[in-house]
This record gives sequence, C-alpha cells and structure tokens, in this order.
Amino acid sequence: MTTDTAHSTGLQPLDREGLVERVAKLLSKAIVTGQLGPGARLSESVIARDLGVSRAPVREAARLLENSGLVTYEPNRGFFVRKVSAKALDDLYELRLVIEIAAIRRLIREQINGPCDDLRAQIETLHQVATPGTDMLTQVEADMQFHRLLCRGCGNPKLLSVFEQIATETEFSIMVIGRLYDDPQRIAETHEPILQAICDGDEATAVDAITYHIDVARQLVTQQFQTIEDDETPR
Repeated sequence: MTTDTAHSTGLQPLDREGLVERVAKLLSKAIVTGQLGPGARLSESVIARDLGVSRAPVREAARLLENSGLVTYEPNRGFFVRKVSAKALDDLYELRLVIEIAAIRRLIREQINGPCDDLRAQIETLHQVATPGTDMLTQVEADMQFHRLLCRGCGNPKLLSVFEQIATETEFSIMVIGRLYDDPQRIAETHEPILQAICDGDEATAVDAITYHIDVARQLVTQQFQTIEDDETPR
C-alpha cells in the first residue's frame, strides 16, 4: 500500500534561485530521513504548493531523484519513493567497490598525495559526530563525505560523477535500517586502515582495506534488508 502526500509534506516555501536543485535536495533529505517513506507518492501539486513554486521545478527535481535511484516513475501515476530491495542494494555496493578501488589505484599510481590531509580531517569529523545526541543522518553524511573525498581526490571526474549518482541512495539504505554499528565510533575507526595504506602508497593493502570496509557494510545492509523483506512477505 502506498502513501500519498496529498495533505502536506511539511516543506517550507522557497525563493527562485537554483530552484530545481534546491527542490531536489529538500526532497532527497525528506526521503533519506523517512519523512517521505518507501512507496510514498510525490504529489507534484502538493509539493509545489508547500514550497511555493510551480509544478515544473518539482517535476524536474523528481527526475533528478529518479536518476539517483531514490524515486521511480509509473506512467499515468507519477513519481513514488523507491522501495529498495536487498538485491538492488547488493548491486549498489558492488558498484561502489568498483568505483572506489579504481579511485584508490589512481591515487596511489599517480602519487596524488593531497587528499591524505582532507581524508585525515574527515576521519576526525567522523569521530566528532560519533557522540550521543548527534543525529544519524549527520553521521551517515560524514561517512559518505570520506568516500566522496576519495573519489574527488583521485583526479578522475567521471569516477566522482558516478559516485555522486549513488551516494544518496547509499545514505537512504543505511537510514532505513537505522544503523550499521552498535558503536558509532566504529564508523570512524573502520576508515583508518584505508587512509593509512593510501598515505603509505601501499596499493595492495589499500585495495584490501577498502574492499573489506565496503564488504562489511554490504553484508550488514543487505542482510538487514533481507530480514525486512522476509518479515513483510505474507505467510
């Protein structure tokens, strides 16, 4: 059963500058945080009314979110928040592995040292946000920023572009299951071997570290989504 946004989304009016991107960002956050849950219909008229804009930028924003994997389009029905499956997430993490291994290999082979400082600073941020009272979205965004810096620092804009297409979908999957680790500090700690190997210029160890890091998340996320799917299956 789907949920319609017919009454109100709780979104606030926007001005006109950078409208489509801002609408997309607001809708993305609403989806990732569960304000608009899986299966919810994105009513263009309601969203446009709540944001104080026309329906056109809402439709364009929805198309952007479709490209990022957060929503799907059904002919004659409109856009809906995507219902993510365990299989789709397994495919997503497989793609992340390909992208980030390529980024690490390029960083080390091209001897690009600049990102080490940025990555080290981001791990410090991860430790800082892993404290009681910090909302989970802040922690998840800080986690993804480390990987974004990795892709950005390798100097191949195509790798970064593909990463950006799947980053929000990854955040969404983690937010739906509610957590990755019981101790938030573990999120920060699991990035440290990756950074150390990159800064040492040790390609094999760096590839092993990123593979282990993403594979652990892959197993945790897909297993919990499989449990959700099993619980929802009629018996």
